[in-house]
Amino acid sequence: MNAILVERSALRFTPAGIPVIELQLEHESEALEAGVRRRLKFPFAAIAIGDTAKGLAGERLGDALALHGFLAPRSRRSVRLLVHVLEYARLACAGAGAS
Repeated sequence: MNAILVERSALRFTPAGIPVIELQLEHESEALEAGVRRRLKFPFAAIAIGDTAKGLAGERLGDALALHGFLAPRSRRSVRLLVHVLEYARLACAGAGAS
């Protein structure tokens, strides 16, 4: 998925010394649903751990990123979802396209 980096927390470390960063991103694209084009634009929360967190700490707000990861509940008891970013790459052009 492609997204724009909108906000990020300061890089923090777990008690075991593992880097963690929390992000707010915004995705924008178009999808075809039942033969009708649908415009998608939505914010979402994400988290990155380890070397990925270190790298994302250096990205600038407004940067367009290609993300790879998975979706999971924020915690065992939560119904809120969070994207766990495993890998990312900075996109050359501004704006997040379809993925």
